[in-house]
Amino acid sequence: MESLSPNIFVSDMDATIGFYKILGFETVTTVPEDGSNLVWAMMTNNAVTIMFQTMESLGDDLPAISRTDGGSLLLYISLKNIHDYFDKIKDQVTVLKGLETTFYGATEFSILDNNNYVITFAEHGS
Repeated sequence: MESLSPNIFVSDMDATIGFYKILGFETVTTVPEDGSNLVWAMMTNNAVTIMFQTMESLGDDLPAISRTDGGSLLLYISLKNIHDYFDKIKDQVTVLKGLETTFYGATEFSILDNNNYVITFAEHGS
């Protein structure tokens, strides 16, 4: 295995791209490429890649995938300078759990994205 890039199903592609830009992600590629009526997008922030796809574009494929916002998963993103990053985004997002040091020594905080997915950011050994 070489990498993991989650493909997250969303209701509003434009709102999702806007939200993840707040987190420092950049759009790498979209379908369609001209940026109109997007059904899929890939965004990156350094070594982290996330793909987004509209629920409508899924059609009847993969019926096991829920067609509701949010999900029973948590995206766990490691980064450096977590205090600076938290200060940069905290007033623009819904913070579920503020900065804290865990029993395993990581500094973490958790937010809710605009599609009701939970993202935990962590710095290890800080």
